[in-house]
Amino acid sequence: MTHVASPRSTSSPALPTTPPGPSTRWWGLPLLREMRRDYLAFEDRLHRAHGDISFMQLGPERAWNLMHPDLAREALVTHAQHLVRWERGVEVFEQAFGQSVLVTEGDTWQRQRRMLMPAFTPKKVAEYSEFMSDAGKNCFVSLIPAGQSRATIHMDALWSRVAMDVILRVLFGQVASNDSTEAAEATQTLSATAYQEMFHPLTLPDWLPLPGKAAKRRAMQVLRQLVQRHIDAHRHSAATITATGATDTLLGMLLSLQDPETGQPLSAQEVFDQCMVSFQAGHETSATALLWWSHLMANHPHAAQHAQAEVDAVLRGSNPTAEHLPQLPWLTATLKETLRLYPPISALMTRRTTAPIQLGEWAIPKGHLLRITPWVIHRDKRWFTQPDQFRPERFLEGAPSIPRGAWLPFGTGPRVCIGQHFTLLEMTLLAAMLLQRYRLTRPQGAPEPKPVMHVTLRPEQPIVLVLERR
Repeated sequence: MTHVASPRSTSSPALPTTPPGPSTRWWGLPLLREMRRDYLAFEDRLHRAHGDISFMQLGPERAWNLMHPDLAREALVTHAQHLVRWERGVEVFEQAFGQSVLVTEGDTWQRQRRMLMPAFTPKKVAEYSEFMSDAGKNCFVSLIPAGQSRATIHMDALWSRVAMDVILRVLFGQVASNDSTEAAEATQTLSATAYQEMFHPLTLPDWLPLPGKAAKRRAMQVLRQLVQRHIDAHRHSAATITATGATDTLLGMLLSLQDPETGQPLSAQEVFDQCMVSFQAGHETSATALLWWSHLMANHPHAAQHAQAEVDAVLRGSNPTAEHLPQLPWLTATLKETLRLYPPISALMTRRTTAPIQLGEWAIPKGHLLRITPWVIHRDKRWFTQPDQFRPERFLEGAPSIPRGAWLPFGTGPRVCIGQHFTLLEMTLLAAMLLQRYRLTRPQGAPEPKPVMHVTLRPEQPIVLVLERR
């Protein structure tokens, strides 16, 4: 399965124009059924059977599967100007996110990205650390009833609640309220619905009395009303007064942004759409990653003890801040290894070529699809020794270097996730605060969770752990 980068001679007509791939009988529709049934298993089989690059027909589409770091970077970095996001994926996400930076293309995307970058630089994100630690304190203080030393906790609900509190504080300057649980459930409903809709050629109107439509309508209503309510409250106040007395929220910054080239602000609709994508992506991605991290900490007590010792030595009982991150290399390594084993976005949104491009030895025509699956690349033994094992030391200083493109939980290239610094800071602060307070163990006889694809990578069954006061 070795990727060969040497150019292929085009002088011989006998050479194939596409690499080998799975059977495309019935226009590839059986492949779509396999993908829908178990996406990750399908991608693993595809890689084992056909190597680093393969070709297949999916209905009317011609798709190239890129399973090598060099190919992923060559596509997403070198040829970024000749790629757009797969239209069907954009249609599905646009229903929830509108014309946000997640789905726009061309000049509109460049303008939005240029304007939003100042809100997500490492320096700016560090200013949100107090919001994050306040949310952690608020949620962790009452996990175990008074007078008890341990409790069985549904970790999905815990991390959803904490991440929801974080994004509400950062985005709107408000603490989690009674509708936060409903909003978290709505986010997961839309994630599951969006994944299913991507396997259909079009989205039927949501008003139809079809399975799942009522839940989707309700989820959209909950999130839109929540976001609009906070925007209206901000606009009608002279300043946003937050739980900590601060006024510098992400919403406030979005409202004050101006295009450095034209001086124009974001439109009212753009502000709403960016709030929607920040709210949903900022909550679900972090909560999902921390859920898998908790599972791995409970499964690997020696790694957890190492992380706790590091946290204790560095923090000495104080709350973590952004300045502490460089002093927590082992904890950071456990989180990065979690993102390798269980990347929340395990399949990057498919791209379409807008011009012919060359990838390795293959000439790819205009209009074809490129599919990249971090789940497969992250678990390749060529880049990671014992790839299915949890080994945080891979990410410590002095460890063998990881090839560029072999670890891409946030994507790569111009469309790398704009919120990656926010997510890593949030995960590190909240993980440190949990370890300060509790030991994590698995209940006896608890099954190993099976990862399944929604839009994010979720466990098929809830992850339940025993938390014990330290």
